[in-house]
Amino acid sequence: MSTPVTLPALGESVTEGTVTRWLKQVGDTVAVDEPLLEVSTDKVDTEIPSPVAGVLLEISAQEDETVEVGAQLCVIGEEGEGGGAAPAQEAPAQEAPAQEAPAQEAPAQEEPAQEAPAAQEAPAQEAPAPEPQQPAAGGGGGTSVTLPALGESVTEGTVTRWLKKVGDDVAVDEPLLEVSTDKVDTEIPSPVAGTLLEIKVNEDETVEVGAELAVIGAAGAAPAAPAQEAPAQESAQEPAQQPPADQGQPAEETTPQTQQPAPAEQPSAPEPPAAPAAPAAPAAQQQAPAAPPAQSEQPASAPSGDGGGYVTPLVRKMAAEHGVDLSTLTGSGVGGRIRKQDVLAAAEAQKPAASAPAPAAAATAAPAAAPAAAATTPSPLRGRTEPLSRLRKVIASRMVESLQTSAQLTQVMEIDMTRVARLREAAKADFQQREGVKLTYLPFFAKAAIDALKQHPKLNANIDTDAGQVTYFDRENIAFAVDTDRGLLTPVVKDAGDLSIAGLAKKIADIAERTRTNKITPDDLTGGTFTITNLGTFGALFDTPIINQPQVAILGPGAVVKRPVVIDDPDLGETIAVRYMVNLALTYDHRLVDGADAGRFLSDVKARLEAAQFEV
Repeated sequence: MSTPVTLPALGESVTEGTVTRWLKQVGDTVAVDEPLLEVSTDKVDTEIPSPVAGVLLEISAQEDETVEVGAQLCVIGEEGEGGGAAPAQEAPAQEAPAQEAPAQEAPAQEEPAQEAPAAQEAPAQEAPAPEPQQPAAGGGGGTSVTLPALGESVTEGTVTRWLKKVGDDVAVDEPLLEVSTDKVDTEIPSPVAGTLLEIKVNEDETVEVGAELAVIGAAGAAPAAPAQEAPAQESAQEPAQQPPADQGQPAEETTPQTQQPAPAEQPSAPEPPAAPAAPAAPAAQQQAPAAPPAQSEQPASAPSGDGGGYVTPLVRKMAAEHGVDLSTLTGSGVGGRIRKQDVLAAAEAQKPAASAPAPAAAATAAPAAAPAAAATTPSPLRGRTEPLSRLRKVIASRMVESLQTSAQLTQVMEIDMTRVARLREAAKADFQQREGVKLTYLPFFAKAAIDALKQHPKLNANIDTDAGQVTYFDRENIAFAVDTDRGLLTPVVKDAGDLSIAGLAKKIADIAERTRTNKITPDDLTGGTFTITNLGTFGALFDTPIINQPQVAILGPGAVVKRPVVIDDPDLGETIAVRYMVNLALTYDHRLVDGADAGRFLSDVKARLEAAQFEV
């Protein structure tokens, strides 16, 4: 009896998924829990396992097809039905020679599959002249790459850089280009393996969600091969056309080929100094035709752990700053992707090696060793001129727009945090063991502010002067300012009014970590009604934060410091004691919030914190 395999629920907000790659073909035998296919959603990429053992009888959802949760993906029969299902696949395999993977797995289909590509290559070699038409022909049968939805409020994106060029081979999920929005910078991966036949959108061009970005030919498709062989013919490298037909040769050349793309990527990190010079990009494009012979076999060596194609701009920048050779790293991310943590670990590993000569120097000049260790390393940005990143442009525009939109002023109130400090000190060890996150002062500030917002809705509101309306929100969506290598971002904790100290601590730690590792989603960056920025991270006593539009207030706790304060003791009267003190800075929009409103809000926050009646 056959068993249908459906798309399972992959999260609360995930309603559909896209089939990126089938790992099994019709006629293949599968075991229980053996991966059948890969599915991609706007939240996660995952594999769908087989619920039963048997034979794959039918594929209902093709690659690059988007289906809803619960939709049928394929049909698996019992092991006894495999004999009848395999012959049924022979005819489609002969009709569609592009499916080389089934042809390789089923020996009975191997000869027809090999004859078909040979038949296709013959006409291509007879007419090598119309080269520009070949990509078009490949595009007709290729896969269209579109700009995916990057969040509810994101309607368009700007192509910042193409990581591949026309004629390059790409693997499944290998990054094709970098796209920037006003919320997040991300890479767009290839939905299929094949050859990049056409680029539809140029760099610095802005397109809407759903717009076509490029066309990729199916993996192993004959129309894509002439596109790569044509440059080789023009450069009189005809013998280079024959090795791709030999499947044994690429395996022997894996070692030099995995080493060649890595040096090719390393110059991309030092390139920013020359970024203002426009000829730099054409120069890179002129060198590209020399790369396809090495890149054409790169997918074969991808499983070896070389994550060169999965390096993000942030990782490249960090590698350049720390002097880390990316070609020597093995990525710990999905698909061998080199992550920020890999670069930092490699940089830490280099420090002992770099400091090894220090003892030798200390032996000859011990007194001079201490000043040398205290010397600072100059920033690589000194003396450089480079264009602003898109995120920095967005931040600059939003900050100026905020100051020009609202009448902002800041009120500061001093608060005695001694009781909270003692409560935190007594509970932090058990709290971390129980909840898995550190207990900082920030959850206490957030909880006190949230409770005060419920009593003072003017500070949890949105004003529309054009319509002459003000909206008071019935929920507290708190945005927290997070410092990242790319700039300041404000991810949002939704419905924070329902959370305890422990809940807030875990939510804050989660969004901060995902923001710093570039795993935050656009939806997590929208919908805030009030913002908290932790000014005391680096010891600042107070600041005058700028309102995050369209909100009307932002709270900035300073550093909690110990200092002598005059207090009224019931027994001793006025006396001087060492207390934990903090300054709370509240910037508010005077169009809606008056100074008295701000004072009442801060007074309630002060009373809540000084009473320290929190459950931890």
